[in-house]
Amino acid sequence: MTKSNNELTIVRFYQLMLNTSLIILGLVLSFYLVRELYAIVLDALQGNNNVHDILEKVLAFFLYFVFVSMIVKYFHEAYHFPLRYLIYIGITGTVRFIIVNRDDAMNNLILSPVIFILVISYIMLAPRQNKVGELKENIE
Repeated sequence: MTKSNNELTIVRFYQLMLNTSLIILGLVLSFYLVRELYAIVLDALQGNNNVHDILEKVLAFFLYFVFVSMIVKYFHEAYHFPLRYLIYIGITGTVRFIIVNRDDAMNNLILSPVIFILVISYIMLAPRQNKVGELKENIE
């Protein structure tokens, strides 16, 4: 079944719009990534001893880093987001939320199974490796 020229034009237009939007988003996230790194370095130079503030900034830095990495991976993976990266972002986001909202112990206890389920899902999606470290092609 062949696609008409109109369908191909529409697909190309939306792919271009999506790619342009992701490039702009990547640049904005990169700005915030550098800004967060600057705040961490500034805290270190000023001798900030509040561990929770520093940890919150470090976790925000890694969250930006993961999103920028995911955009890069999108272009490397022929224009699609691997599901395991979305699960990884869910895990890191939930852990960050628990650390930042440390005052509500019951809410953190409720979120703990969420992390466990996401980790199990991530493990199930990860490619299997044999003892040499090569990827297995057939899943038995």
